[in-house]
Amino acid sequence: MSIKIDGNDKRIGLALSGGGFRAAAFHLGVFRQLKALGLLWKIDLLTCVSGGSIAGAFLATHWGDDSVLDKLDSYLQNTSIAVSSVIGGIFDPFSSRLDKLAETYERDLFGQSTLDALKGGPRLYLNATNLATGNMFFFVTGGNESVEMGEWELGTSSAAHFKISKAVAASSAFPPVFPPLRIDQADYPAAGVDYVTLTDGGVYDNLGVNPLLRKRNALDYVIVSDAGKPFDMDDHPTESSTVVLTESIGILMEQVRGLQFKRLELSANEGGPKPLWFSINSDKGESQSGDAVFASSIKTHLKRLNTAEMGVLTRHAGALLMHRLENYTPELLNLDE
Repeated sequence: MSIKIDGNDKRIGLALSGGGFRAAAFHLGVFRQLKALGLLWKIDLLTCVSGGSIAGAFLATHWGDDSVLDKLDSYLQNTSIAVSSVIGGIFDPFSSRLDKLAETYERDLFGQSTLDALKGGPRLYLNATNLATGNMFFFVTGGNESVEMGEWELGTSSAAHFKISKAVAASSAFPPVFPPLRIDQADYPAAGVDYVTLTDGGVYDNLGVNPLLRKRNALDYVIVSDAGKPFDMDDHPTESSTVVLTESIGILMEQVRGLQFKRLELSANEGGPKPLWFSINSDKGESQSGDAVFASSIKTHLKRLNTAEMGVLTRHAGALLMHRLENYTPELLNLDE
């Protein structure tokens, strides 16, 4: 799936941030722009978090099929899953809210498919957070390589028969709305623990940068599509102890976000992949004045988006991507045949 520049094969990785359905729609705009440029089906690696996992896993499930873009568009405009999952989990004594979330993904997006079904597509990382160790926990498939789940400290094991819907649910289990996903030793035989619990990948890193910098993935270009909640200055900061907790999480996530962008820059300076990134609140390259402000104001929940929201999110993402390509990696716009 690599591209050719000056006769040499080059590999592209794409990171899709968290941010609920807003992020999924923003990433859809990236997909559409890449498709228009002839680059979408040449992506070698996808690394996804939360809402990005919804978009990335659905794309990988229909890899090479242009109609997947319209299908994802329709899903995001016609589906609200958070409320039904929460209510269903409350009234069903045999299922948790997270079980209900996974069931909606299974019903509407992935069916009974398991991770090994994606082995022939691009390398795909669906990232969650391990509450036992504080590490990024990944489900990885594609690239005609091994299908695994795990993390660097506890190790990895086969995930060939793990359902895609369940992996995406773990990646998008935003606390406290959804409880963590428990994986017992029978499915993940990690040394020294009976089970692990996984929560939203955005708790560890809402951008999903780590796989982009792994030497074994040998990428030449990395694109980071950031549709997470930008941290805004507040002229009237809260005095509520409850709200302070929420704001504190936002501050921590903003710090991680900044550090990950710096890692990309430092890696490139040391001979690593050439990076380009764009965030939803950026007006540098926006197609229409006000797109950045409007797109950033859309909530990061799992509720359906209206036509205006979808239009701005996809347009804005495509415009930001095009601006970065033209200014930082123009060679990607002039590929060898």
